[in-house]
Amino acid sequence: MENNQLVVKNLHVGFKHKKGFTTILNGVDFSVRKGETLCIVGESGCGKSLTSLSIMGLLPKMGQVSEGEILFDGQSLTEKTKTEMSKIRGNDISMIFQEPMTSLNPVHRVGKQIAEAIKLHQKVSKKEALNKAVEMLRLVGIPSPEERVYSYPHELSGGMRQRIMIAMALSCNPKLLIADEPTTALDVTIQAQILELMNSLKQEFNMSIIMITHDLGVVNEVADKVIVMYAGKVVEYSSVKSLFKEPLHPYTKGLIESIPKLDVEQKELPIIEGSVPNPNEMPKGCRFATRCPNAVKDCFSKLPPLISVNDNQEVSCWMYTENWNHMSGERWRDEEYREVAATR
Repeated sequence: MENNQLVVKNLHVGFKHKKGFTTILNGVDFSVRKGETLCIVGESGCGKSLTSLSIMGLLPKMGQVSEGEILFDGQSLTEKTKTEMSKIRGNDISMIFQEPMTSLNPVHRVGKQIAEAIKLHQKVSKKEALNKAVEMLRLVGIPSPEERVYSYPHELSGGMRQRIMIAMALSCNPKLLIADEPTTALDVTIQAQILELMNSLKQEFNMSIIMITHDLGVVNEVADKVIVMYAGKVVEYSSVKSLFKEPLHPYTKGLIESIPKLDVEQKELPIIEGSVPNPNEMPKGCRFATRCPNAVKDCFSKLPPLISVNDNQEVSCWMYTENWNHMSGERWRDEEYREVAATR
C-alpha cells in the first residue's frame, strides 16, 4: 500500500438527467504502484476514459462521483476543491488526450501552449518557460525544436502533434501520466516510436503511467498490469504475463481470441456475439451474462465479486467460486433460465 501512487476504491460515477441518475462506473477498484504502467482495456463505452476523467477531476458538467474514493499519494482527490485540483492537474498528474488535433489550440503556436502550462505551475518567467518548452520538444524527439516552438498544430504531422502532447504533459515532471489512446490514428511505425518514447521517458522521470487502449498489441508491449473493463465494471485485473498466458474471464478470452494470428490461417476471426447492455437497462447479475457462452441461471441474477484467483490475477466471474460446479449442474433444470438463455 505504501508504494502505491494511486488507489481507486469502489468508484461509482454517473450522470444526472431529467429522469434521475444513471450510473456508468459501478464499483471500480485498482491501484497503480510507483514506476508502474497499468493498461485499461475494453470495448468503446466500457468506462475507460470516464475512469481517467474522474481521476483528473474533469468529468462533464452533469457527471459526478456518487460513491468511492480516489487516493493519490495518500490524499483523497474526491475531497479536493476545484482550485486544489487545478494545482494537482498538469503538475502532479498529467494527461495525454485522445486526439491531439482537437486538444491543441489551432490558433496558438505549440511552443506557447507548452510554455503556458509551465508558467502556470512552476512560476517562471515567459522566457524561461519558452526555453523549457524547447528542451521538452528536444526530449521527445522533435527535430529543430528552436524552430518548431513557433509552428502551429496544422503545420505538424500526426506523429509530431502526439509528441507535442507528450512534451506538454511531461513539462512539469508529473508523478502520474494518463494516456488516453495515445497511438490512435498513427501508422504502426510512428506508433512504435511513440510507445518506445513513453517507455524511455517513464524510466527517466520514474513516473507511473495509466494507458487507456483497445489495442492488445499495445498492452503486450508496455503494460506491467492490466485492467479489463466491461460495461463500467472491472472484470479482470492481472499482470500482463498472466493475462496473455492464461486469461480468466470469458470476455478477456474473447478479446484475445479475436486478435489475428500470423502463424495460423483464419478465414474468419472469432467474435463476441451480442452487444454491450444499455446503461439504463443494466442486468441485475453479471453484465456479461447475455453474451457469455458459460452463463448459468445465477449469472443473470447475482453480480459476481472481484475475487483473487492467484497472486497475479483477480476476476469477476462465478466460474472461479467454490459453488460453480453446483451452479453449472443446475444449468438446464430451470425452465425460466432456458427461456432467458434462448433470447440471448
